[in-house]
Amino acid sequence: MDIWTPNISGRPGPKYKAIADSILSDIRAGSLAPGERLPTHRDLAYRLGVTVGTVTRAYSEAERRGLVAGEVGRGTYVRDPNEPSNFTVDRTFSLSIQSEEILAKDGVCDFSLSLPISGLVEKYFAKALSDIGSSRGLNSLLDYTPDTGIPCHRQAGAAWIKSISGMAVDHSQVIVTNGAQHAVLAAVMTLTVRGDTILTECMTYHGIKTLASEMGIKLVGLEMDEFGIIPKSFEAACRNSSPKALYTIPTMQNPTSRTMPESRRREIAKIAIEYSVPIIEDDIFGAIPEKRPLPITSFAPNLGYYVTSFSKCIAPGLRYGYLVAPQGMERRAGSVIRDTCRMATPLMGEIVTQWIETGVAKEIAQLQRGEMLARQKIAENIFKGLKIETNPGAFTALLHLPETWSDEEFTLAAKERDVLVVPTSVFSVGRTSNRNIVRICLGGARNLELVERGAREIVDLVRNGNNVYAESIV
Repeated sequence: MDIWTPNISGRPGPKYKAIADSILSDIRAGSLAPGERLPTHRDLAYRLGVTVGTVTRAYSEAERRGLVAGEVGRGTYVRDPNEPSNFTVDRTFSLSIQSEEILAKDGVCDFSLSLPISGLVEKYFAKALSDIGSSRGLNSLLDYTPDTGIPCHRQAGAAWIKSISGMAVDHSQVIVTNGAQHAVLAAVMTLTVRGDTILTECMTYHGIKTLASEMGIKLVGLEMDEFGIIPKSFEAACRNSSPKALYTIPTMQNPTSRTMPESRRREIAKIAIEYSVPIIEDDIFGAIPEKRPLPITSFAPNLGYYVTSFSKCIAPGLRYGYLVAPQGMERRAGSVIRDTCRMATPLMGEIVTQWIETGVAKEIAQLQRGEMLARQKIAENIFKGLKIETNPGAFTALLHLPETWSDEEFTLAAKERDVLVVPTSVFSVGRTSNRNIVRICLGGARNLELVERGAREIVDLVRNGNNVYAESIV
């Protein structure tokens, strides 16, 4: 069988885009069939006389367009157009994500992950472990527990949700999980089967894209404005797509940091009720704002699956969160917990419960917000004159780049300066014109000095940097 080789002669623009364009045209012409394996990066680079990096960028661009899918250890394959359009893992995320080698270098500024400030929790954690270790109930935390969690842990969860969101729920609806991502998985598995459709913001948490791809779920992105999901877009998708759920982050949305006002939340809830569309509300940042609207699920309690955890407000290593299911659905959602991990970790649950009951959890969340505000103040002074979108205390900010930069090219250029950011193509659902925006997360930098250095590098790159990466691969 002949090995596919693209014809890029005469195609305008950078060579990596010419290769991606050739993939598209050959798929349309039938020269490339669904499931066909493309040449390795090194092999194609040799035959075309280009660098391996150029082929890597070309395959990444083709994957972004939904033309191909990469499988670790197996290669890159032409996608079946009848399969869900979101791919297994966004390769563009690997342009920015930290690695041990990168972070081992001195002076690396990690703005790539949405992390809380480190170093604020150790003393509380050490005391909690000491208290639990000297108690008589330690053995019960090392045994199997009910699928939905120990009753007192669920009661503490209900109290915590009321304190951060204002929404009152019965503790019987609260299911303890190993973090918010696990809670989202449980909700999706409760509501969908392979081939179903879930609606979400047109830019959303990349984890839901990976989850949907692994489960064979189609994602449909909804238009957004400065307040979040546009109701007309949601209603049209409800009519046309027969969705099984809406996944949304209405408070400090990732990656945009936008917070949906209560009036908009009521509109979204009303449409969900009209079309009987369950809502998976990811309130991962809900404990950070001083004031915030009530959750959307409070306006549609019979359809609402509310998710929160302690990964952002306290520490991601706790891996502890809650899923609030509608009354009558607790057992079904609890069975997913049993099937996926048997139970959430009781020891973490005991620590978190103590912190909730003593007020420590609230205290740490307030410390996190104060530290994030201090970092935002530094960045705000340095970023003056640039177009930045964020909110007070938010973990994320969007930097709008000059048109001469694409998000991926800027990410690579910043990485060469030991500054890690994330291209917004990672978060895009469906086709989007937002190709010159990057996400910046201030919490990941190890100290304030690195926040300042990283911010200054970004400003210099925007104002004075030449797009040498793009020029080197034309």
